[in-house]
Amino acid sequence: MTKVAFVTGAGQGIGEAIVKRLADDGFKVAVVGRTLSKLERVIEEINAVHPGAALAIAADVAKRDEVFAGVNQTVEHFGDLTVLINNAGVAPTTPIMEVDEATIDWTFDININGVIWGTQAAVNAFKQLNHGGKIINATSQAGVEGNPNLTVYGASKFAIRGITQTTAKELAPLGITVNAFAPGIVKTPMMFDIAHEVGQNAGESDEWGMAQFSEGIALGRLSEPEEVASGVAFLAGADSNYMTGQTLVTDGGMVFH
Repeated sequence: MTKVAFVTGAGQGIGEAIVKRLADDGFKVAVVGRTLSKLERVIEEINAVHPGAALAIAADVAKRDEVFAGVNQTVEHFGDLTVLINNAGVAPTTPIMEVDEATIDWTFDININGVIWGTQAAVNAFKQLNHGGKIINATSQAGVEGNPNLTVYGASKFAIRGITQTTAKELAPLGITVNAFAPGIVKTPMMFDIAHEVGQNAGESDEWGMAQFSEGIALGRLSEPEEVASGVAFLAGADSNYMTGQTLVTDGGMVFH
């Protein structure tokens, strides 16, 4: 069986690190995101090292039809699908009294609905291909323990852990495992945006905003995207075959349970 992974939010940050790591591990990878120029850069870098290993697919995970079409395109191009990684997400900084309907709708459409559409598309493909597979969802340290000013984001990430557990039980008879990974503070464009918002809300600088996050990490530093990708590679590989419904926390020591 050819190892084929469909990875959303793969045009930058953690998603980019994931597709590059999986390509190094022998996977064919569908590099999925909304901005084609970002995707094309990533696949060019992958294909330069692993010719023909990467395919760019422009899709908005909030739109069910686009997710299904992207998965179908992946199967048609590579001939299989074995892993689907719901990595795409947004992270608004929202003090509770500033939460509005638009922020909730935007965040939940991408973070929650996107995971559901990805899961449905993966199951549909696995059934058509007559084999099981792996679904891996991006939650967050903020989906394991609540953080102030992240009401909407945290709610969406707690929901993803719930989706992971319920679908793991539901899909196990089909030979499908469902797990999640929970990064902490990672050096990504999205994280720098969050730091900017935190600093701005406090009347401080971006650097001040980022410093607030690193203070609570036992290892005393922020994570590199590649460190998260290594955990995802474990979940995507055979060594995790007897693991389902779990959340792998890679946060440098922020939450302990």
